[in-house]
Amino acid sequence: MNESPVRRHWSLAPLTFIYRMATGVRNRLFDWKILPSEEFDIPVISVGNLTVGGTGKTPHSEYLIGLLKEKYKVALLSRGYKRKSKGFHLATSNSSAKEIGDEPYQIKTKYPDIHVAVDADRRHGIHKLCKEKVSRDVEVILLDDAFQHRYVRPGINIVLMDYNRPIYEDALLPTGMLREPASSLHRAHVIIVTKCPTDIKPIDFRIVTKNLDLRPYQRLFFTTFSYGDLRAFNAPHKQKALSSLSGQTHILLVTGIASAMPLVEKLRERTGHIIHMEYGDHHSFSQSELKAISNTFASIEAESKLIITTEKDAARLSTYSLDKTITNNLYILPIKVEFLQDQQESFDNYITDYVSKNSRNRIVHQKTDTHKS
Repeated sequence: MNESPVRRHWSLAPLTFIYRMATGVRNRLFDWKILPSEEFDIPVISVGNLTVGGTGKTPHSEYLIGLLKEKYKVALLSRGYKRKSKGFHLATSNSSAKEIGDEPYQIKTKYPDIHVAVDADRRHGIHKLCKEKVSRDVEVILLDDAFQHRYVRPGINIVLMDYNRPIYEDALLPTGMLREPASSLHRAHVIIVTKCPTDIKPIDFRIVTKNLDLRPYQRLFFTTFSYGDLRAFNAPHKQKALSSLSGQTHILLVTGIASAMPLVEKLRERTGHIIHMEYGDHHSFSQSELKAISNTFASIEAESKLIITTEKDAARLSTYSLDKTITNNLYILPIKVEFLQDQQESFDNYITDYVSKNSRNRIVHQKTDTHKS
């Protein structure tokens, strides 16, 4: 592995000591069952992390949706970060990114046949999903970013770790980027090391595995991202192959995500003419910023040029009134998860076996048989 890019702010160590005490007390209260954790008679899979942002939760949630949606009625429950609504909100085809958050909006747009709901209280959200007339047919629930929400005890706890920011080299907030100590990883059933380079060497797999020091009941997987064809923002059916970009293509890349470097490196494989306008994760664009994007693109003197953004950023941009300079030239670059080391079948079987053995219908039949006996 390359030298770690993890930055630690040692001057904030006294605050980290206080934070460690607070998180430690909270976790102990759950471990000692003083604070309650609720299990449900429906398969619940949590996708979370130990670090702040940028591990690829949404693409991995989408992978799970694609794996399960043909056989089961899937629901995704998120807190809906930066949404304008409050409490429980079940998304419809008319819901906006402002109502439910950019990531839930992205998923509801891509998978209109699944249920997407938002609720900061995941336990309350699960109860509502199972009781609402529209969504009570749900057979499996995916929890987005819920590893720290211990009021729910999922059947499978998946924790993601960025290959480029390993948790065993990081520190607790605010010195580092960890929400909890690395020792909290023992609560996970599955650890996925994400954003791995495609040319990762066998020795690097072994180094990561050794440093994580996992327990016998835990499973470790490695994934990377692949990129699909570019889709026109104002005409989703209009596509442009990534391979069609030439060395002469000028790209204005607009991102508001936690870690854009893998995307930048991917585009640099095609062209060296890249202007990157980078904003913070879940960024809310101002009119002056949108104007700056438009003006920057207009100033590029090239015959072949386009604006590229991510699916998450496109979800947010759809809530603004954009001028034609942006909408006519904006393309979305989708990403998808690929497993390394021929691990896909093993992961798929682990997930589908859990869901089939814990499905609500199967549990109901078991209870009925027990009652008859």
